[in-house]
Amino acid sequence: MTDDRTAEANGITATYDETETERVLEFAVTDNGADAPPRAGGSAAIAQNIEGYAMLKVRPTADGDELERYYGFDMALDHAGELLGVSPNDLPVPAAAEDMGM
Repeated sequence: MTDDRTAEANGITATYDETETERVLEFAVTDNGADAPPRAGGSAAIAQNIEGYAMLKVRPTADGDELERYYGFDMALDHAGELLGVSPNDLPVPAAAEDMGM
């Protein structure tokens, strides 16, 4: 069975979840690597309303305060990558979250 709500790559685990009001994609650093420089933060999250049409909110954690809003998923991923100190291309995205954004 394939889990379409989690993904792992580059020492980062991504978890997609839905609450009563939001779709939430949370990234957590799971392995910084012995020789890797420290990353900026240990987590970042992207949230969108449950209907899936509103702007994306970037937060330091799933339940943290909103830092910025974006229309595009690529821009939200870029900001999440900055929070984690990695390229947005290094962020794994679970299949269930691939359609986030407007």
